Amino acid sequence: MPITDYLVRDAKLYPGDIALVEVNPEIREAHGRTWREYDLVETNPAKRYRREMTWRQFNGRANRFAHMLLNAGVQRESKVAILLMNCLEWLPIYMGVLKTGAIAVPLNYRYTADEIAYCVDLADVDTLIFGPEFIERVEEVKDQLKDVERMYFVGDGCPSYATSYHDHLGHFSHEEPAVEITDDDLGAIYFSSGTTGFPKAILHKHRSLMRAAITEQAHHGQTHEDTVLCIPPLSHVGAKMHWMGGLTVGAKTVILRGVNPEWILRTTSEEQCTIVWLLVPWAQDILYAIDSGAVDISDLKLDQWRLMHIGAQPVPPSLVKRWLEHFPHHQYDTNYGLSEGIGPGSVHLGVENVEHVGAIGVAGYGWEAEVRAEDGSVVAPGSGEVGELCLRGDGGVMERYYKNPEATAEVLRDGWLYTGDMAEVDADGFIYLVDRKKDVIITGGENIYPVQIEDFIRANDAVKDVAVIGVPDERLGEIALAVVEPKSGMDLDEAQMEAYCADLPRYKRPRAWVFAEVPRNATGKIEKPRLRQIYGGTEQPVRAETTK
Repeated sequence: MPITDYLVRDAKLYPGDIALVEVNPEIREAHGRTWREYDLVETNPAKRYRREMTWRQFNGRANRFAHMLLNAGVQRESKVAILLMNCLEWLPIYMGVLKTGAIAVPLNYRYTADEIAYCVDLADVDTLIFGPEFIERVEEVKDQLKDVERMYFVGDGCPSYATSYHDHLGHFSHEEPAVEITDDDLGAIYFSSGTTGFPKAILHKHRSLMRAAITEQAHHGQTHEDTVLCIPPLSHVGAKMHWMGGLTVGAKTVILRGVNPEWILRTTSEEQCTIVWLLVPWAQDILYAIDSGAVDISDLKLDQWRLMHIGAQPVPPSLVKRWLEHFPHHQYDTNYGLSEGIGPGSVHLGVENVEHVGAIGVAGYGWEAEVRAEDGSVVAPGSGEVGELCLRGDGGVMERYYKNPEATAEVLRDGWLYTGDMAEVDADGFIYLVDRKKDVIITGGENIYPVQIEDFIRANDAVKDVAVIGVPDERLGEIALAVVEPKSGMDLDEAQMEAYCADLPRYKRPRAWVFAEVPRNATGKIEKPRLRQIYGGTEQPVRAETTK
């Protein structure tokens, strides 16, 4: 059944139970009050430190927004883009879009104005929903968004060219819209990227969303009594699909706006969260805060916290060992997934397999996984042979790359998804990632595309050539290292290059620099495997030092 049916069911079974909570510690700290005291004096609900919503309200607001869209002319398979920071409105808007039969198109909050315009155009978006954090970026490219017929604004100070979500929502019915949706209807477009660094639009049916929800619940056993802490951006398939596991049982979700270690621990305590999904740097920061005494957990209520799991990047085994020393009662799991396979869970470690930390795990619930050699044969467990990780799932694989049949044909073959990730299988059947065919760098759970950075740096008149690779980092998993070859007679140093890259988004800036010749092969391609061997060959992730 479509994922929206779970929301309807939860609203009937648990109408008065809390479905969503938004916690924004920045509001509390800005006014110098205690965590709860601020709410007692703030009369504007939108500016409170903590906001909540019941399942009845959640479904009702999703229905109202669906009717708003339908009234404005949104039709089945219209493309509706969502450009919001995590907030209480995010998920009701997303589910409202799905209830119209339209296709939801979440956009990464880190996109630049040009990237927003590119993705909106690529996905044929006709409706854009955005928040106050994105006004400048939207206005920068507004004239380029010629096919966008409708804009909705979520927040205070609605621009003149948009419609206020809050001012108009109450004018529409809270009843279910008369739109029939099936598992075979198209439901969502998420964005990924190929080796060129330009995003691909990944098209999924409602069946994929349901597969993600079922897989997640099967792996982590969510019940109605669980409370899930959501920190990653909801535009990310990982955060969204983990939430959907809780949706299947009507579990409460707490949306935390911020990644400060104290905020995470205190919110887990105050909201009595039982499941927390972290990225490696957040877990590292929490451990450092505890070890340094910056956070005292002795006055926090954390006994109810039963599961900590990590995804989106390689996990150092030493991190999990340290974590379990502080929290010995925790279950631990790690998940592997990709947007083409509707996010996390296509491969997972399993809470019972913590001794295999370092592996990404085995095929997830409802999934098959094979590691295939270049000739298509399946790599034998324990052979030490490396091959490409291939996945097949009951409805979990994307329908196609939208408007890109060539790229689709490259990765979808005979019902299998070829991930581009190189892996090997140990004698027990656990899969270990070895390398990626694609040169994407995963830093703190975010993808960085080297070609974009290389093109930017190459425009420097003093640069002859440049190559960007990922090198291991203890906190972020990987960081970008730039190998810069200066032109003859030019003298470049780290300070000059960092100043030059100040115009790049912060997360895309190289964090380490090498000034040396950039090796290329006979066909003119950069020999990145060689660079990784020279500069990134440590066995364990470590902080990369700048080299000249």
